[in-house]
Amino acid sequence: METASRWMKRSLAIVVASALAAGCAADAPVGLKEVPAVSTNASIADARIADLGVCQNLQVPSGSKLAFRTYAEGVQIYRWSGTSWTFIAPEALLFADAAANATIGSHYAGPTWESVSGGKVKGAVIDRCTPDPDAIAWLLLSAAPIDGAGVFQRVTHIQRVNTVGGNAPADPGSAVGEEARVPYTTEYLFYRAS
Repeated sequence: METASRWMKRSLAIVVASALAAGCAADAPVGLKEVPAVSTNASIADARIADLGVCQNLQVPSGSKLAFRTYAEGVQIYRWSGTSWTFIAPEALLFADAAANATIGSHYAGPTWESVSGGKVKGAVIDRCTPDPDAIAWLLLSAAPIDGAGVFQRVTHIQRVNTVGGNAPADPGSAVGEEARVPYTTEYLFYRAS
């Protein structure tokens, strides 16, 4: 007999899997649908990789495969030191599509991404690019899956692209330790080695 907690997790996993399958059926760039290997000659439309524009330094290693894409909405948290705003952590929900349908996970300090099924991956920044000075930087991160199997099991790289908002406040804080929660949206692309 399943416990209530186990039943709820299993039910939520089924709902998420259904949402991801629906996204793939609608030819949306989400879910676990396999896509062609990334190469310097790959068509962006065919591979559904990010259009990096001026941020070519954020390319994933040759042969990497886009496993899935998520859309994030949340906040970048900053703390006033008395002289400047210091980045503390992100706090965001991950969605199956840009319309914020179907919550499929969360993103928090580490930086860590966690799926609703419990799989986690931790990232480390390799490089950054700022195509829009009014938004947080785009990133290329190396990735290390943690806490068992799941959708992040073989993820090796993550790109943060198409950011909106999230920069530290322009005005100084009013007291040391004051926190600012600055809204942002972005897309995270998760890659696996071929």
